[in-house]
Amino acid sequence: MQKENTSAASAPSGTVERVLAILELLSHQPEGIALGEMADELGLPRSACHRLLADLARCGYVRQLREQGDYVLTTKMPALGLNFLGGAGIVDIAQPIIDRLAEVSGELVRLALVDGDSLIFVAKAQGARTGLRYDPDMGIDVRLSCSAGGHAWLMTLSEERATELVARQGFGQPAQFGPGAPTTFKALMKTLDEDRKRGFSMIVESYAPGMTAMAAPVMRRQQGAIAVITIAGPLLRLSPARMQELGRPLVQAAHELALASASSPLFTLRRTG
Repeated sequence: MQKENTSAASAPSGTVERVLAILELLSHQPEGIALGEMADELGLPRSACHRLLADLARCGYVRQLREQGDYVLTTKMPALGLNFLGGAGIVDIAQPIIDRLAEVSGELVRLALVDGDSLIFVAKAQGARTGLRYDPDMGIDVRLSCSAGGHAWLMTLSEERATELVARQGFGQPAQFGPGAPTTFKALMKTLDEDRKRGFSMIVESYAPGMTAMAAPVMRRQQGAIAVITIAGPLLRLSPARMQELGRPLVQAAHELALASASSPLFTLRRTG
């Protein structure tokens, strides 16, 4: 999924916002990015960007590939996330479940947590052994309007709440979704109605051209959806008929995770918006 362009008009203003914007940008640039390009992308003065990068480097979160070279994240930031998820028990609880579903489906299976008004991928298992392996970045803020995971969460909400979340995030630009994505609220609500009747979401070339996906919400009483489990793969392999076949094991995995989630404080205290 392509990243939205950030203009100077929407450039982060406060120091904390600027630091977070730099970290988020670097998370999409594993091969590194030059200071000038980073400053232009974020709409920041180069002097301010350089000063913040120096502070981040001093604290061990950023390094330069060589003197005067591109900047990259160190492993300190992802290590923090892994420590947090590991301490909360998510990996121990979810990984065996998504591993089994990946083996059954032969495709990429991911777990995304509902975090306030966002949906964030935190765990995955790759079931594909040969051919095209669909494997997008983890930790992204999922675009709700065009993703199977987003639809699986939205279908558990009222139309008013679902509309609010999508309106806040936006439908994005054409380059950020596939040809099958709904681009109006009317089309989206029709899709969500179909998902509710089916019990899980299905998308065909909605998130990206040539790709399909399906997802089921992980539901807890009095909390609603706390997470979603998704299966994604190429259209040639993960056809609509194949997704229908995988509907039952997908929903069963979501139910199993819901029952097991009581042992994780992060799931128990999850704020679902």
